[in-house]
Amino acid sequence: MAVTEDLKEQEEANPSPEEKQQKPQLWKWSVIFLCLYGFMAQLKPGESFITPLLLSLEKNFTREEVTNEITPVLSYSYMTVLVPVFLLTDYLRYKPVLILQSLSHISIWLLLLLGTSLLEMQFMEFFYGITMAARVAYSSYIFSLVTPSLYQRVASYSRTSVLLGVFTSSVLGQLCVSVGEVSYGTLSKISLGFVIFGFVLTLFLPWPKRSLFFNRKLQGPEEASSAELDQMNRNCPQPTAVKPVSAWRNSVFFQMLKELLNVVKLPQLRLWSFWWIFNSAGYYLMVYYVHILWNEVYPAIENKHVYNGGVDAASTLLGAMASFAAGYVTIRWSLWSELVIGIVTSLQAGLLLLMSTTSNIWVCYVAYALFRSSYQFLVPIAIFQIASSLTKELCALVFGVNTFLATILKTVITIIIADKRGLALAVHPQFLVYFGYFTLLAVIYFGAAANVIIKHFRNEKKPVTPNQNGDTELCSTVMVVNDAEKLTNGQV
Repeated sequence: MAVTEDLKEQEEANPSPEEKQQKPQLWKWSVIFLCLYGFMAQLKPGESFITPLLLSLEKNFTREEVTNEITPVLSYSYMTVLVPVFLLTDYLRYKPVLILQSLSHISIWLLLLLGTSLLEMQFMEFFYGITMAARVAYSSYIFSLVTPSLYQRVASYSRTSVLLGVFTSSVLGQLCVSVGEVSYGTLSKISLGFVIFGFVLTLFLPWPKRSLFFNRKLQGPEEASSAELDQMNRNCPQPTAVKPVSAWRNSVFFQMLKELLNVVKLPQLRLWSFWWIFNSAGYYLMVYYVHILWNEVYPAIENKHVYNGGVDAASTLLGAMASFAAGYVTIRWSLWSELVIGIVTSLQAGLLLLMSTTSNIWVCYVAYALFRSSYQFLVPIAIFQIASSLTKELCALVFGVNTFLATILKTVITIIIADKRGLALAVHPQFLVYFGYFTLLAVIYFGAAANVIIKHFRNEKKPVTPNQNGDTELCSTVMVVNDAEKLTNGQV
């Protein structure tokens, strides 16, 4: 049986000319279908209006219950399921986790339609946390369908399909509420219909044969030789006591964990990981509570005057434009990263202060759109700076660890300032806390920027002795080569 399996693997690694012609068409259709699913999975027109629904007469929850008892569950759920979902995504090869995500979407809208108690709304937020954690399955699934040379292209396809889905969903929801004067309950039924269709699509997704950590498969001629070596090793006596330990130590996941310790020593990776952890935690806290803030600033009597969907659509479009523009920013990031992050963070702190003090809902809307777009501007830069010098597997692990640490930080802040067991602050004082949080981060970034820039210009002013000329030229050459390598890696 083992020999038969090895022969099958060898045949897969060396396909016939006819199979080679069919495979390009196969992966193209797989990517198109996955992007269609990514678009349809975002079509939830009622998502921008969940908070108004909870505060409306249809559900009749108080603002304190929504702020201090219902919304905090999202952070707790996300933190609890993030690591298991991350590992199961790779171990089960993506598709089952996408099915779980679709079932969780269905549970959310069923609870919003049928649920009336506080506990049921907390369960709704719990399932919402599962859907957020399962996003990693979609973002990494597409890489299992194509070769590394196509990663950048298909990543842009999948990201675009998601953004188009969010934009279309927000516009559709706003049109239903403002033009069609559809009730929040009817909007929830429409959303339920879309997520059920998304669930049906997941059942027809192709099942990948490999994944990053647990289901790795060597490609090409190496696979045959590997199979032969495995067959030879089966006939060789090996000590059974050490086998499990050595197998674990030789596993890809263990090697990645060891390599992760070296990542901390790299200044740019350390800086952008710090940004990913601390700034994304603050960003998502703002996103979770901003709809409650809008309801407090402008408690609209009629549903048609609630513009949550339009604002979400506009901010999504502005964020996509900012992300696109970030790809054309060419500066010396090793010198100016801290300063750029400091400027953007201080801008975000100012926008949070504006949102927490203004009584004009349109000012709130504009500040929110600018806040989101400024964050989205730095996301692709952070991804490039972290990923350009790492392997695909280590990159996935670094992003996973960064996201988990950000989730822990977000949960701790939620427990302290939002949960009823903590300070249980109302939404306006919460935004003042977020303003202080981003102000502190901006001060740290500006301090780090001043330190880096001063060191740089001091080193430039140092006189170069004749004995140092060779070393200086060699150092410059190495820096240029390293930069070129990083750019090449980033484009793969």
